[in-house]
Amino acid sequence: MDEFGQHTADARGNDWLARRFEEHRRHLRAVAYRMLGSLTEADDAVQESWLRLSRSGADGVQNLGGWLTTVVGRVCLDMLRSRKALREDSLDTHVPEPVISREEGVDPEQEALLADSVGLALLVVLDALAPAERLAFVLHDMFAVPFDEIAPIVERTPAAARQLASRARRRVQGAAPAPDADLPRQREVVHAFLAASRNGDFEALLAVLDPDVLLRSDGGTASPNLSKVVRGARAVVAQALTFSRFALAAQPALVNGAPGLITVRKDRAFSVMGFTVADGRIVEINVLADPARLEQVDVTAF
Repeated sequence: MDEFGQHTADARGNDWLARRFEEHRRHLRAVAYRMLGSLTEADDAVQESWLRLSRSGADGVQNLGGWLTTVVGRVCLDMLRSRKALREDSLDTHVPEPVISREEGVDPEQEALLADSVGLALLVVLDALAPAERLAFVLHDMFAVPFDEIAPIVERTPAAARQLASRARRRVQGAAPAPDADLPRQREVVHAFLAASRNGDFEALLAVLDPDVLLRSDGGTASPNLSKVVRGARAVVAQALTFSRFALAAQPALVNGAPGLITVRKDRAFSVMGFTVADGRIVEINVLADPARLEQVDVTAF
């Protein structure tokens, strides 16, 4: 084959490989989002997995989807380890980057991200796990990757990888509140919270909050005064009332598939609030008020 023919064959091979990769992109983005809790970083991880595939090719790969899942998992593990070494902010006040859509519904691109109800409260717990624990839990419990395939990524035996997932599972079950299955009822509770906040109604706010409710707010490095963790209904109400003027601009939204609120000012997201509603009351509120990360939020739909 001459040089032109070889170049043409290589181009066709790359086109075929690119098409095959695109078939798995949504799945890989969903894996990366659960691993990293950031849409921006998830896209970076998916892009890196494509670069590794384009360099190595798919020769000898019988299950491309499975191979790509482990590759993106390995990329995310490296990113998590780097993050743990560099991050300056406290994990107690870190709120992951949310997936936001109009209250009417989630678009198809977001559906893959949010399958299995990966709420903000769950992502907060995942963020507190050791990187290897998070990978083992996400790949096995959320995507059914066998421990035999997870073990080489974390450089452990399959039995040790199983233990990593087991430890993570116990922490998740003990810390991440399970939301009510009734989405319309959740929406009613969040709307009641919004109305009470706008009216500065102390008693009405108390009525929709669980006595042990937790409020976590993340202002990032630009607004550290907004980063805090508040526990208990009365303490959360006092905090909510100080921000009642901002509630006037808040709009209902879906935040990671659950009812939430977004505040838009001057065509930019000012804050995003995600709620966990259990037994008809709000048990957790996660607020992202970090201007740097909110710049990534598309507010054209609001």
